Order: sequence, then C-alpha cells, then structure tokens
Amino acid sequence: MNAKNVTQGATVNRGRTLTISASLSYFVFSLIINAAGNVLTVVTSQKIHPTFLGSAYWTAAQAGFNKAVFQGSNGTLGWIFFIVGVLIAILNVFLQGYFNWKKFVGNIAFMVPFSLLISFFASAFSQVLPESHSVLVTVIYTLLNFLGVVMIGLAISIYQRTNLILHPADDLMQILRFKYFKGAAAKAMWASYIPPTIIGIVAIIILPDFSNYGLGTIFAFLFQGGITGWGDKYIFPNLKHQGI
Repeated sequence: MNAKNVTQGATVNRGRTLTISASLSYFVFSLIINAAGNVLTVVTSQKIHPTFLGSAYWTAAQAGFNKAVFQGSNGTLGWIFFIVGVLIAILNVFLQGYFNWKKFVGNIAFMVPFSLLISFFASAFSQVLPESHSVLVTVIYTLLNFLGVVMIGLAISIYQRTNLILHPADDLMQILRFKYFKGAAAKAMWASYIPPTIIGIVAIIILPDFSNYGLGTIFAFLFQGGITGWGDKYIFPNLKHQGI
C-alpha cells in the first residue's frame, strides 16, 4: 500500500517506496552528519572561555548531566546518550499506544553506532580544535556551533523520512509530529524537548553549572524543528516520509 497524505508540507507514504540499499545509504549518511553535528556543538562550546555558546538542546542536557555526575568525561558521554536513548524508547511505546518490537529494537540498535560515533567525534574534535584566545576564533566557533545545529536538523529530516531505524528522541518527535501535531515539525520538536528539559534541571540541581547551555542552545530550541521541516522540502526533495 503506497497511499500518500500531505500534512503541514510533509508528504507521507503509508507504505514504503525505497529499496533497502537506498534506505541504508540515506541512513548511514544522516547518522554520521547527526553525530558530528552534535559533538561539534559540544566541543565548540567547551573551547571558548568563558563559555556562552552551549550546545544543541538534547546534547546540552545530556552533556550537562555527564559533567554533573561524571566530571564531563568524553569516555562516558556516549554512554549517557545510550542510556537516555533507551529510556526515551520506552516512553515512545507509551505514546505510540502499542508495542512495536521492530521499532523498539530499531531505537535501541540506532544507539549503538550513534554512541560510538559520538565518542569518536568527541575525541577527534577535542584534539583538532584549539582553545579560543581571540575574537576571530570565537566568531568562527560560534558559526560552527550553529552549523552543528543545522547539521542535526537536516540529518533528522533525512532519516525520519527514510524511517528505517530512528534515534529514540527523533522517533519521539516523529510520533508527536504525525499523531498529535498534524505534521508540524517545529511544534513537535518543541514538545519533544520536555524530557531533556527535565534532565537538564536535574543536572543543574546536582551541579549548578551552565557551561553547556547558551546561545547555541537557544538557537537549537528556536530553529532546529524548523530546519528539519525545511530539510523535508529542499534536501533530497524526492525522499518522502516512509511507512508512517
């Protein structure tokens, strides 16, 4: 069945029209972009003193929790992403209203390569990018931070449409988008930010440190959902949402 529906600018295939090889290609490409974008927001924020950038919204909350509990170790950051992902995958089951074991396993499976890529890029970017000691470098890092948010938003657009397996947070956003918000990407993204907001509050209670939150976090909160919606229209425009 390949019936289509258009909601809030998103063209939806109820069935699947992509081959498995095409789906895997889109998935791997977007996975790498997403992990790199996430870490780019974290590292650029850490390299500026005093910090004022922060990182992408989910990333900021999890990095803040990592710093509060594990002193900000790069080695534990990937594990924080993994554990939070498992918890969100469980939440998705309740919001979906039924248990789909393939989707649940897919959520968890996504976290394995994603967490490894997060750890890889965290180590690589930390070594490559120097500390900022000038206005020019600070401006460049600010632009790179915003670029990281854009990369995340576009990556989400690509693998949500592919809908092969999803990061639990992005599956949460997609469930909210098409079940509760009539396809509106920005509204669904804002609603999906409730869990990381709770995580961030807990982290700040444990350690009143705001170094992971700042201008980049605000930029992500305001625009990441809109960037995802924009990507649906203009990045691989022939790629439609599969199996919704």
